[in-house]
Amino acid sequence: MIYSMTAFARVETKKEWGSAVWEIRSVNQRFLETYFRLPEQFRSLEPVLRERFRKKLARGKVECALRFTANDAAVTTLSLNEALAKQVLQAADWVQAHGQSTGVNPLDVLRWPGVIAAEEADMDTIHGDVMAAFDQALNDFISARATEGEALKGMITQRLDAIEIEAEKVTARMPEIMVWQREKVQARFEEAKIELDAGRFEQEMIMLAQKVDVAEELDRLNAHVIETRNILKKGGAVGRRLDFMMQEFNRESNTLGSKSINTDITQSAVELKVLIEQMREQIQNIE
Repeated sequence: MIYSMTAFARVETKKEWGSAVWEIRSVNQRFLETYFRLPEQFRSLEPVLRERFRKKLARGKVECALRFTANDAAVTTLSLNEALAKQVLQAADWVQAHGQSTGVNPLDVLRWPGVIAAEEADMDTIHGDVMAAFDQALNDFISARATEGEALKGMITQRLDAIEIEAEKVTARMPEIMVWQREKVQARFEEAKIELDAGRFEQEMIMLAQKVDVAEELDRLNAHVIETRNILKKGGAVGRRLDFMMQEFNRESNTLGSKSINTDITQSAVELKVLIEQMREQIQNIE
């Protein structure tokens, strides 16, 4: 399976404690880089999240965000610290006994720090639910990368087919081009009234044929096509290998263009460079 480095996934979960929304997005990057935006009460999850990304992904710049909304309407239990409340009242009585009117309101006593508190939510349960939602988001995210990766594979395969067609065109035209070149050279000698013996003329033609021979470049292009298909078939994190293959493709197409002695060969060399560049751009997004 081929995976793209560009993808997006969003998962929302709702429970009694409230709601949580995970969003994961990524773009191409040479290595794996992960960035998190988490509420303060979930900061402790970051090392776990980072490790899960590391096990599933090889490359890409990944941004992971969590939005958490607590359910204020959830039923909570109030806890009264009676001992502390009594101490506050006794202190108020002492102040009043020494000539100072306190006018203590029972609600003021309840507002005293520590006198009354709401039972804290069970964070272990919330963390468990939130992580379950993250696992679902991660699976959706990887599926999106796989879908995009298969689309990229299809586009690259189309370009490989076109490269094979251009290579076949050049191979088919080479005998005709060599005859044309031979006649052209011979005509120039006749125009210049230069007489060469048959042996010398054949030597010149052999040297010219060696200079413009592109059979080796065509063989290498076909070999690169086969190797690239094998890499795509193998799948996995193959982006770097494919990028290297594009360098090899470019090398052969440049040499083919430099040896061109005919407009048809030149056009094929240009078309090859266009196809290779199109593949290279797509490969930049492959993991």
